[in-house]
Amino acid sequence: MANIEHTIDRRAIHAVTDNEDGEDIDLLDLWRSIWRRKWSIASLVAVSVMLAALVLLSIAPVFRATATLIIEQKAAKVVSIEQVYGLDGSGNEYLQTQFELLRSRSLAERVVRELNLTTHREFDPRQQPAPLLDLGSLLSNLKLNQLIPFTRPEDLEEEVAPTEEQIFDRVTRAFMARIRVTPQGKTQLVKVEVDMADAPLAARAANALAKGFIESQLEASMEMSMSATNWMNGRLGDLRTKLKEAEYRLQTYREKENLVDVQGVATVTANELSLTGDRMIDARRQRAEAESQYRQVESMRRGGWEKLATLPAVLGHTLIQQFKAEEARARAKVEELSKRYGPRHPSMESAQTELKAATASLRGQVEQIVAGIERNYQLAVANESSLRASFDANKAQIQDISRKEFRLRELQREVETNRALYETFMNRLKETSATSDLESANARIVDAATEPDTPISPRVSLVLAMVGLLALVVSVGLTLLLEALNNTFKRTEDIENKLNLPVLGVLPLVKAKNERKHVARLFHNNTDRAFAESVRTMRTSLVLAGMDRPHKRIVITSSTPEEGKSSISANLASALAQMGDRVLLVDADMRRPTLAKLFELPVGTPGLANILAGTATLQECLRELDGVSVITAGTVPPNPLELLCSARFEPLMLELVKGYDRIIIDSPPTQAVSDALVLGSMADALIYVVKAESTAVPLVVKGVGQLLQRNAPVIGVVLNQVDVGRARKYGYGYDGYYDYYGYSTQQSAR
Repeated sequence: MANIEHTIDRRAIHAVTDNEDGEDIDLLDLWRSIWRRKWSIASLVAVSVMLAALVLLSIAPVFRATATLIIEQKAAKVVSIEQVYGLDGSGNEYLQTQFELLRSRSLAERVVRELNLTTHREFDPRQQPAPLLDLGSLLSNLKLNQLIPFTRPEDLEEEVAPTEEQIFDRVTRAFMARIRVTPQGKTQLVKVEVDMADAPLAARAANALAKGFIESQLEASMEMSMSATNWMNGRLGDLRTKLKEAEYRLQTYREKENLVDVQGVATVTANELSLTGDRMIDARRQRAEAESQYRQVESMRRGGWEKLATLPAVLGHTLIQQFKAEEARARAKVEELSKRYGPRHPSMESAQTELKAATASLRGQVEQIVAGIERNYQLAVANESSLRASFDANKAQIQDISRKEFRLRELQREVETNRALYETFMNRLKETSATSDLESANARIVDAATEPDTPISPRVSLVLAMVGLLALVVSVGLTLLLEALNNTFKRTEDIENKLNLPVLGVLPLVKAKNERKHVARLFHNNTDRAFAESVRTMRTSLVLAGMDRPHKRIVITSSTPEEGKSSISANLASALAQMGDRVLLVDADMRRPTLAKLFELPVGTPGLANILAGTATLQECLRELDGVSVITAGTVPPNPLELLCSARFEPLMLELVKGYDRIIIDSPPTQAVSDALVLGSMADALIYVVKAESTAVPLVVKGVGQLLQRNAPVIGVVLNQVDVGRARKYGYGYDGYYDYYGYSTQQSAR
């Protein structure tokens, strides 16, 4: 049993902690809350529907007449003049424009004049009855009285009657407010709807709008056609003058520049420029080659003709090769003869002469070739310069021809543009003049409006259904709001779910006009069988909770005063005494003592405070009442908590435990003072009392949490003052906690 109690304590602490974070929504609880107030909800819905029906019956019905038009996106192209006066409809913007024209004020004014709506009783402000309460005039008079507090009513000027223009303006605005233009999907059809209380007039107004729209389109077309004709006549003269001026400028320029075949001249010059460019490229290449050879010659000139003879351009020459061969043979001959003869020998002298002649011939040929290289370089440079000058001259000539050609084409384009404009305006003018009397419209009536049979408003059935639904939603919302605001314990399931503690008993509400002292002794007197059976159920739960280790010191507490903990303490003590136990009832609420009053003891009877203070003995404080020993609170001390925490309280409890089987301790509320926490720490069991549909859930959660955190042995909860009849009516059940409710309910019904 100790393990079971420890498990219950841990689950209770966890449940209290989780309850602070939030609770899941129980749909069954919501339905029960709604069902409890079903008649109130039904009454509110019925009253709302009846009031709405009365209001709807007082409202005049409104009829809607509908005429259907088809608006073509493009006007009939008898004359292709749309670009001139804006009838080119090639998109959604065109249809939107036509819809806005149907809603325009000018069209509405046309219908108002045609149907003479300014004299109709539905629109004429002079024929309409005055409102029962004119807030506007009331406020204006109020402001006027504040500004001129001493002005008498007869001194104020009479209200000026509205003029015809003002009446016409009001009627037009009122009529425009009753017009609806509705496009029909992705088609060219549009519905023109007019809402009025007069059904025949509504049909006439819808047809008048449709016809007026078509006529206004025709009138606008004719007016724009005439305006376009007049404008084009004036514009045509200007274009003719501009064309002549452009032709004269073109001819003058041709004569001035002697231009006959600009394209041919430009072609010949371009061909010459191309050939000159090719030749200049060849000349530049030749000049580069000659310049290269010339540079080599210049670099070798200081080394003499022998150095020049080593140049590739010189060595590659055929004559140079022959002369070099002859010189080599002569030199070889000299060397050969020098081995046999002396320098004076005739053969040696002849050989020396041949060598000198060969060397002189070679030198002369080298110098001749070098001179040829210099001449080739000078010719190449001169040729390149000549070709470049010719190329530049051809290029300048082409640029000059291009400028003249550009100017010529500019003048030709100007002439062609002016001629095209002139011919276009001439053709359009002829077309417009030929068809100026032809009327064409881009809209026509598909279905004319007929007199409506049924009104569109007020829709009685729909409005009543919406009012009923709204009233139902509001009433259900109010019910749930009231239920949410009533955050109390109503059923045993609430205690078990929110506190995770067992319910030891459920005590019914005693409706008889009895004083509290009578309720405290109700079990002993046995005048209410249902109440007595409920106390027995609570007693049985207490005994079963202490089968392994009987609970001797039992503390009974609650969250707030007036929850019935003292009455429960007295009745539970009587029930335990009926079992044969020696029971002691102790009033530990020394701040607001109750037991002395309940048992009608005289004022000043000594009790627990006197024992702890040492002003009275235990025997002087004990009273035997209804088979139960009672110790009252005694004289109210200034420091009750200090007395409970004193060194005398615990030895007193140990002494009392030896003499009694059960000690019932009536403790102060947990939310008022901390006495219950001290008493709970010394108890074997603690019973928490909750007043049904009265004590707020957060208070109980906080109180139980504080006790469990101090390791107080909370074994269960007693739900007190339960209105059984009301609970069963609302669907609450307490079966299993007492057995005589059915009997007592039947008896009361009889």
